[in-house]
Amino acid sequence: MTTTSLPPRNAQEQARLDAALVDLFETRITFNQILGLKVASVKPGDVRARFDMRPELVGHYTYGRLHGGVISSVLDAMGGLTLMVAIAERHPHDDTQQVMHRFIKMGTIDLRVDFLRQGLGRHFVATAEVTRLGGRVGSTQMRLVNDEGTLIATAAAAYMIS
Repeated sequence: MTTTSLPPRNAQEQARLDAALVDLFETRITFNQILGLKVASVKPGDVRARFDMRPELVGHYTYGRLHGGVISSVLDAMGGLTLMVAIAERHPHDDTQQVMHRFIKMGTIDLRVDFLRQGLGRHFVATAEVTRLGGRVGSTQMRLVNDEGTLIATAAAAYMIS
């Protein structure tokens, strides 16, 4: 049996994959639309998204601060996105369709959020990084900052990835 090495994803295919990840995250996961999440980067090691503060996201009407459920949801979504990017990087020979197929069974199995400060700001930026990528489970750490760079919350999560 002969094993041939497939060429890695070329720049055009990587651009298609990046666009598919953004479409999945911003459009096809409709809850992310409700949150107003917009992807800023899907580069390995630099996965970021942003969302604006809106009245629909307020959790405490007196202070106008972000709802804790919004914070948790955003950080959970970011953990999933960063794992998608890492899985795509782990399989550099797969085309966009093959990579996207790998996400069918992905789901959160554990999420811990630390609320550090009140969710006040005009907009927020969420980032995430993979801490472990196994064969069946992936782990991430996430951060949420406001428009002034103040750290609002951190999170750690585990996801079923296969």
